[in-house]
Amino acid sequence: METTTTNQTTVKMIMDRWNASIKNYDNLLNSLTDNQLVNEITPGKNRGIYILGHLIAVHDDMLILLNMGEKLYPQLHKIFIDSPDKAVSKIPAATELRACWNKQCEVLKQKFENLQQEEWFEKHTAVSEADFINEPHRNKLNIILTRTTHLAYHTGQMVLLKQNGNK
Repeated sequence: METTTTNQTTVKMIMDRWNASIKNYDNLLNSLTDNQLVNEITPGKNRGIYILGHLIAVHDDMLILLNMGEKLYPQLHKIFIDSPDKAVSKIPAATELRACWNKQCEVLKQKFENLQQEEWFEKHTAVSEADFINEPHRNKLNIILTRTTHLAYHTGQMVLLKQNGNK
């Protein structure tokens, strides 16, 4: 199989998994009420609303890492990445975070669709040119792979929130 075909297949597999993971999370998020989101996953752990804000902040960082523009919601970084849940007393409401999530997903989708296949194999912004020569796997596509895994982890937590809310 030639490299171009292999690269196309690799990009398609990873982007299909990313899109399916976003869809799974969206379906789960839409099945939860705002009241359920303010509950802890399990006693003493993160609340659903914190996980939602955290995912928005992490995905916002992807815009920088992938060299696709500025963050949409830079104000969320301090609340949902730099600080643990409940450390910041005033956080955005669930309805506001849901709107941010939806807008961000649409922006990322458009930017991803506009990226040419070969651009996925370029270095991301957190790796130097010198390091990239020795570690070409530290590319933009790898960011999607790691963020897909991260999203799946937090989706599992939100499933617990839904199960606990239905008891």
